[in-house]
Amino acid sequence: MKKLIKRLLVACLGLSAVLGGGGDLLPAMVEAHGERATEPYIRTRTVHWYDMTWSKDSIAVNDTYTIKGKFRLFSDWPDAAARPELLYVSAYGPGAVLTRVESRLNGLPAQQSFRGGELGRDYEFEITMKGRVPGRWHVHTIVQVEGAGAIVGPGKWIEVTGSASDYKQSLETMTGNKIDDLQTYKVADAQRYHLFLGAFALAWLLWWLRRPLIIPRWLAIQKGRSDLLVRPIDDKVAAAMVGVMLLITVVGYHNATQAYPYTVPLRGGWTKIPTQPLPEEKVRVDLTHAEYDVPGRSLRMRANITNTLDKPVRIGEFMTAELRFINKALPAAVANVTPGYPQELLPGQGLKVDNDLLAPGETRSVYIEATDAVWEVERLVSFLSDVDSRIGGLVFFWDEKGERYVSELHGPIVPVIKGHGTHMSM
Repeated sequence: MKKLIKRLLVACLGLSAVLGGGGDLLPAMVEAHGERATEPYIRTRTVHWYDMTWSKDSIAVNDTYTIKGKFRLFSDWPDAAARPELLYVSAYGPGAVLTRVESRLNGLPAQQSFRGGELGRDYEFEITMKGRVPGRWHVHTIVQVEGAGAIVGPGKWIEVTGSASDYKQSLETMTGNKIDDLQTYKVADAQRYHLFLGAFALAWLLWWLRRPLIIPRWLAIQKGRSDLLVRPIDDKVAAAMVGVMLLITVVGYHNATQAYPYTVPLRGGWTKIPTQPLPEEKVRVDLTHAEYDVPGRSLRMRANITNTLDKPVRIGEFMTAELRFINKALPAAVANVTPGYPQELLPGQGLKVDNDLLAPGETRSVYIEATDAVWEVERLVSFLSDVDSRIGGLVFFWDEKGERYVSELHGPIVPVIKGHGTHMSM
């Protein structure tokens, strides 16, 4: 028994040393990307974000930066997710570390939800964020879809410098009243009001707690003397407290309406999204076969591509789940990657295409390969175990003058393990 006690003491001392003085032995805090927990069919077949730009990489507290871009509501929207009939566009980070100052969707103010999202259409957005809490924050764009939840877009680190105590969100009301800081406006009044209500409730409890409680009351009920539980003075005190609360409510309402004669209720409505013409696919992509090489971490596809233009085009990029596989042999595609774009969204091995040049009016079977460990890192390979097992994304083409064309690619996908299944090649 003594040996067991000694062993327990030694174990406890060792654990305290690790937790206290030996903190270096513990795993370091990791910075995870929560979007990786999203099901792959959501990331690859719902909302595709492109032409994303971030105006700054670092801001001070109270400074702003702007996120711009486009997103497409994918035509091959999964049946397991509710259709985007009502949606809300915003940006989010790890808590209220930034303030959304302004947002626009197709040029209209987007402070509230929009109705009328249509599959296959592109939407332009602009979001302005203001630094609030110093730190290095990973901020994502996001589309909230009624019934489907949050669909996360690309994220990028933003450095906020300065002091949180310097943050202010000033505002001038429609009556000309200037508010120095919304985050502290009337907070003291709300605290005093809650303290008063708490004291009022405590007084009511003490009125009953000062008398015998459970056992004496139970005995009185057993003897048929329930009339002793509530005395006339109790009724008078209860009536007085109700009267005081009603008086406080009426006086408070009167004072508030006198001080603020013009009020606007919280917005709970929605706005109709302005309709834009459906993008015409000048280059049509029909996926005929797609497979994922599990040990090779390679997505291999073969598609029939039809160039309806009167000029040749080349395949420059394949994008899915915010990942951009770039054809590095095409200068226009490489130049389309803006400086400062998140490197974790640009797989290093890029895109491989066999004979990516399509002549005017030509229809040809083209082999496309996207190989990189990012499929595993982003936890995207579980689409192989989905009920429908489908892949989706956008394919970008460029002509000789640098004009870009966007097409959708989607279809079934099957897993391939070395030594089994069908192996495509260039």
